[in-house]
Amino acid sequence: MKTLDPVKERSEKKLTLADFKTSYNENLPSRFPRASKPFLREFKKAYPALFKDDDTWSLDQHRKKFMDWLPQHIKSLS
Repeated sequence: MKTLDPVKERSEKKLTLADFKTSYNENLPSRFPRASKPFLREFKKAYPALFKDDDTWSLDQHRKKFMDWLPQHIKSLS
């Protein structure tokens, strides 16, 4: 019988924008910029192909890309 991997399940779980924001910010080192709804909305506009199937987010698919994108855009969006 296959055992469940809770880390993988958490990573692949489909989330709303608000739930993604909470999960993204959870346990994030203090020196990293935090996600906010306005930043996430702008990221979604910049990468519509990541959302073509539905309006959900996942840590697996979006966290790293958002983490890389945010520092380059944080000043212009603040």
